[in-house]
Amino acid sequence: MSEPETISGGHLVARALKAEGVDVIFTLCGGHIIDIYDGCVDEGIDVIDVRHEQVAAHAADGYSRITGKPGCAVVTAGPGTTDAVTGVANAFRAESPMLLIGGQGALSRHKMGSLQDLPHVDLMTPITKFAATVPSTERVADIVSMAFRECYHGAPGPSFLEIPRDVLDARVPLERARIPRAGRYRASTRQAGDPEAVERLACLLAHSEKPCVLLGSQVWACRATDAAVDFVRALNVPAYMNGSGRGTLPPGDPLHFQLSRRYAFTEADLIIIVGTPFDFRMGYGERLSPTATVVQIDLDYRTVGKNRDIDLGIVGDAGLILSAAAQAASGRIDGGAARRKEWIEELRAVETRAYEKRLPRQLSDSRPIDPYRLVHEINEFLTEDSIYIGDGGDIVTFSGQVVQPKSPGHWMDPGPLGTLGVGVAFAMAAKYARPDKEVVALFGDGAFSLTGWDFETMVRFGLPFVGVVGNNSSMNQIRYGQAAKYGEERARVGNTLGDIRYGDFAKLLGGHGEEVRDPAEIRPALERARASGKPSLINVWVDPEVYAPGTMNQTMYR
Repeated sequence: MSEPETISGGHLVARALKAEGVDVIFTLCGGHIIDIYDGCVDEGIDVIDVRHEQVAAHAADGYSRITGKPGCAVVTAGPGTTDAVTGVANAFRAESPMLLIGGQGALSRHKMGSLQDLPHVDLMTPITKFAATVPSTERVADIVSMAFRECYHGAPGPSFLEIPRDVLDARVPLERARIPRAGRYRASTRQAGDPEAVERLACLLAHSEKPCVLLGSQVWACRATDAAVDFVRALNVPAYMNGSGRGTLPPGDPLHFQLSRRYAFTEADLIIIVGTPFDFRMGYGERLSPTATVVQIDLDYRTVGKNRDIDLGIVGDAGLILSAAAQAASGRIDGGAARRKEWIEELRAVETRAYEKRLPRQLSDSRPIDPYRLVHEINEFLTEDSIYIGDGGDIVTFSGQVVQPKSPGHWMDPGPLGTLGVGVAFAMAAKYARPDKEVVALFGDGAFSLTGWDFETMVRFGLPFVGVVGNNSSMNQIRYGQAAKYGEERARVGNTLGDIRYGDFAKLLGGHGEEVRDPAEIRPALERARASGKPSLINVWVDPEVYAPGTMNQTMYR
């Protein structure tokens, strides 16, 4: 009698990942996890090895955001897993579905003090939707699939698995290992929302004269862009966008608004918030008019009505709900069409005044360079195929006012955790997942320095991108607050950086790099970086004494 076919735990991990549609893992090697690599080679899953586990986790997060498929990072036990905690926490707050797999000492050595043994599950439970230890080799693939299902329960988010070394290395008969078949075991996650609530929304839209809608990150996460565009155009609703929802409407669209949001939230009679919580970015809901009718649509029941009372809440998929509401309200707003046209013109006038007030600074020839000039040049440089990534504090706050992605899904930022250091990892994931797209990343010099060594990983794997460092040799967002609170004599305690020539750093690692001090040289340098076909850093020296309005208001800390 022939021996039964056997399979190792690491190969079961790889088969389970393949069934989930995972085509790449981001990793930093360790002895606990190498059998997963061996399985990935057999399954045709790419292995991108980075220089820091935080980058691996951020890249898995970024991959998920770009593709809509779950990202995966694999790290070793102990410090390998703790290094990845920040990336997992960022994905948790940003509602990004990813799986982190961490190594662990052998079960046979449990609680004996094996190398790098830590209570990983206890550490990860508060910042994941699911965290577990795989108890046996037979259960490996089954629990991997369980973790991915949990990623998509309600609002999406990360899961964590630790797999002991002897569980990964052991071999079991193939027939004893349940390996889920691709696409055969997961239910649809799209919930259409309560039909009665959708009808109430349609009635509110029919009678509103001054409506507006905020399209948040879940619009992109649900791949609801088309439904959102149809909704605002069919019902003539002014639209604002934040997070990954930016780019839902292209710049120049008559219903695309950006600079008049505070005015709209004060004057509107109907405010619809789609897929973004009432957190600090929304002033915890306090920025919305107390007399407006407020509607909130979200994937997570717990988010609806949190921090602020609302008039109507609908739980479910943004695309299905917006499509149903548009259909139900269609043809019912004719009586208020003229007033709504006046409302749109009113908002456009506010928008135009704000733009014209800021335009001289966007065109400024001052030296050191005004940050508004830098982000203006980047915005003008972007094409419809440019994915824009913002990684930083003060400099990225400037960009949020000016940079407008020209297509859906072409904006990436850390999200509400405000994590610095995501930029290289997001660029890595974006360029790997979408090699047909151009990737443009703006870094603060402080943010880049956190994870910048993985620029070498992008060189090594041939992943070109256009990187820009807005360099003021400071953590300026913090510096401003210190000056305001403690005086100028203590403004630079703990937040001043060296004058680093990051263009030279890029060349040292095999990429393209330049130093820019004249605003007229920004665009030519960007064009040369694009033409180089290499990972690049354009180090732009910006005025350290200039701060973004959001920094001066310190709104991020309220």
